[in-house]
Amino acid sequence: MSVHKEVKKVTTHVLMEMKQHGEKISMLTAYDYSMARIIDHAGIDVILVGDSASNVMAGHETTLPITLDQMVYHASSVIRAVNRALVVVDLPFGSYQGNSKEALTSAIRIMKEAGAHAVKLEGGREVKESVARILSAGIPVMGHLGLTPQSIYKFGTYIVRAKEEVEAKMLMEDALILEKAGCFAIVLEKVPAKLAAKVTKELSIPVIGIGAGGGVDGQVLVLHDMLGITNEFNPRFLRRYLNLYDQVKGAVKKYIVDVKSKDFPNKNEQY
Repeated sequence: MSVHKEVKKVTTHVLMEMKQHGEKISMLTAYDYSMARIIDHAGIDVILVGDSASNVMAGHETTLPITLDQMVYHASSVIRAVNRALVVVDLPFGSYQGNSKEALTSAIRIMKEAGAHAVKLEGGREVKESVARILSAGIPVMGHLGLTPQSIYKFGTYIVRAKEEVEAKMLMEDALILEKAGCFAIVLEKVPAKLAAKVTKELSIPVIGIGAGGGVDGQVLVLHDMLGITNEFNPRFLRRYLNLYDQVKGAVKKYIVDVKSKDFPNKNEQY
C-alpha cells in the first residue's frame, strides 16, 4: 500500500459518515476562484457558493437581487479551484419558489453549467415538491431552515427564529419533512441552541448551524465575515479570525505613499 495519501473527495456520503462518527463538519462560503482555492487547500469540508454573494460581492442590501446567471458564474469560478471540498450552490430567490418544474430547471443549470456537486434551497413544507423533483434528476439537495434570508420581507427582520413554541414545533416538523423528502443535509440559521441540538438528534442527516449553537453536526460562516473583510456586520454568532479590512486598507495606503514618494519601484523592481 502506498504511503502517499490521495486527496479524498468529500461527498454527501462522507458527510453522513462524519455525523455517524461524531466528527464535526466545517463549511465556509466562497464566490471566486482565488478564495475557493485557498480554503480548499486548507482542508474545508464543504464550500457553499451562497446567495450571500449578493451582499458581499455585489453590494446589495439583501440576497434577493442575485440572478441564476450570476450564481452559475460564481459557482463555476469556485468549481475550477476545488479538489477536495463538496461544493453546494444556493438556488437564488425566484428560481424555485412555487414551481417545482422551474426549480428543477434551475438546479439542472447549476449542475450542468457550473459543474456543482449539490444545490441548497430555503424553506420547509412549501418546497417539498421542488426538493422531490430536483432529487428525481439525481441532484443532491441541502435544505435551509430557521432564518431564511430570502424571506426577509415576510418576517421584516433578521431576528432569531423559532423562539416561540409554535414556530419551534413547525421547524422540527419541517426538518423531518426535508429529511423524508431526501435532503442530504440541512442548514439551521439563527435558531436557539437548544432547539438546534434537538433537531440534530432527531435527524439522521447532518445539520449544519450558523448561529445555532454547538449541538449541531457542523458550522458554516460567510468567508468575508470570518476574515473581517466586512466590518459593519457584528452578530453574536460571528467569530472573526482575521481583521482583513484594516490590514488590506493599511497595505493599500502604504502602496499609495510609496508610489507618490517615488519609492516604488526601486532599482531592483525594474528591468
